[in-house]
Amino acid sequence: MRELANERRRFGYRRLHILLRREGEPSGINRVYRLYREEGLGVHKRRTRRRAVGTPAPILVEARPNARWSLDFVHDQFACGRRFRVLNIADNVTRECLAAIPDTSLFGHRMVRELPDIIGGRGKPGMIVSDNVLGREAAAGNSQQVSLRRW
Repeated sequence: MRELANERRRFGYRRLHILLRREGEPSGINRVYRLYREEGLGVHKRRTRRRAVGTPAPILVEARPNARWSLDFVHDQFACGRRFRVLNIADNVTRECLAAIPDTSLFGHRMVRELPDIIGGRGKPGMIVSDNVLGREAAAGNSQQVSLRRW
């Protein structure tokens, strides 16, 4: 049993019992467990992956309007229980809210439809950033990047 446990370090006593049975060992599971414990065997835990050391460098932004816009979703529900969401588009430098688009369901197509109006009035931004909450809203691809390529 010790040889099997050394070959297969991630196997516990239950899986070792199955291997021993296949080799013709008539021992029961309780005996295998007792011997497993007496030998001081145990499942070896995998080492954790090393993480990057340090903090990620922030994205440098010029201190001018339209250098970077942020997209973010806010959600709430009406008194009747129906949910709604609001897409907020803000200029990071001026801290100005460029648009707040409320709807009961916001998808990537709606974002693509709204951005040209904002870009027409404000000009094209240097970049658009968002947290990873876009999920289903950007199911058509990176909607914000696709829409910026058009203008």
